[in-house]
Amino acid sequence: MAGVLFLAHRVPFPPDRGDRIRSHNLLKALARLGPVHVGCFGEGDAAADRALCHLAASTCIAPRTKPLALAGVEAVLSGKPVSLTAFHSRTLAAWVRETIATQAIDAIVVFSGQMGQYVPADFKGRVIIDLCDVDSAKFESYAKAGERIWLNAREARLLAAEEERLGRRADATILISKAEAALYRSRLQTPDAVAVQVIGNGIDAAFFDPAVTAPHPDLAAARGPHFVFTGQMDYRPNEQAALWVIEALLPVLRARIPQAMFHVVGRNPTAKLAAYDGAPGVRVWGSVPDVRPFIAGADSVFAPLLIARGVQNKVLEAMAMARPVVLTPEAATGIAATDGTHWLVSPPDPAMMAARIAELVSTPDVAGAIGTNARRFVRDHHAWEAMMAPLAGLIAAPRQGRRHAA
Repeated sequence: MAGVLFLAHRVPFPPDRGDRIRSHNLLKALARLGPVHVGCFGEGDAAADRALCHLAASTCIAPRTKPLALAGVEAVLSGKPVSLTAFHSRTLAAWVRETIATQAIDAIVVFSGQMGQYVPADFKGRVIIDLCDVDSAKFESYAKAGERIWLNAREARLLAAEEERLGRRADATILISKAEAALYRSRLQTPDAVAVQVIGNGIDAAFFDPAVTAPHPDLAAARGPHFVFTGQMDYRPNEQAALWVIEALLPVLRARIPQAMFHVVGRNPTAKLAAYDGAPGVRVWGSVPDVRPFIAGADSVFAPLLIARGVQNKVLEAMAMARPVVLTPEAATGIAATDGTHWLVSPPDPAMMAARIAELVSTPDVAGAIGTNARRFVRDHHAWEAMMAPLAGLIAAPRQGRRHAA
């Protein structure tokens, strides 16, 4: 393979949040095939930029400085989704053109739909687009939930059109699960014009290994049981889930188990969420250097997402750490585990979920068996190398004629 141009909306280092975990492993898989030229947006992390430069044949790291309000004005004036105008850079567009003109580029691999705008219409090589999940459906769900209805409905409509355009342009469009792929196809005007491939999320089970991670001392020393929820806490679905636990689930759970403690672990908690730190049974930790000790110290890990797209890395991480996970059906999509064997699935009903959690706490042998089964499951079915194996074939496959550029 002569070379690949890889476009991502964030520097794929460090692999410490959902999208970067996937883009990081996607980049490593591409680098094993040949030289990779990486264009992405940076957020001022010099160490991450240096790490990228060690792996890539060349890089363009455009600064992410455009205010969201300006992106919104540009979107309204141009008739485009805010998701695209927020990630538009003339510098990056020029670098893409120059790289294609001066380097031997066989394929362009796009990570996340925001970056599809940089694929030139006249590029003759393979185009692979990893949408991960259906962003337009996420914004549609926000609008249906009554959140900024006009803006989210507009974003959903325009992103749906962009997702279809990208699918018609690409030689392969990757989704993160069969369910997400089916949802994507169901929203297309011309589904037969799009070649869809499923590549799921993986887990580094050697890193997320309970045998090499001691529980956090604060959790080990304090009375419990301890329940942990991890993630980027300014991401609306994570904030919403954490608030639901604190406001709806925890009062019911603590009526059953008065010593129950809920730990919110992840960077950038919103002001509303941070205000609950110190409330009865609540600890909001914010950014931590390593989530593994918190997972290791948990009696159970919660993933009570009310809105979720694709495969949840937080769930795979907890399963790899042999912790029993209690999650909603929304958070369970894309992972073919079995309720009662590998995890516990409950609808977001406080009484029903509290009952399942209380039963789990009262039967430690059952909890231990679920954790053991969970780790075995992700080791067998979600290793990153196995997940990314189809990538080489997608890039090397002969082109089947030009796809639509618009």
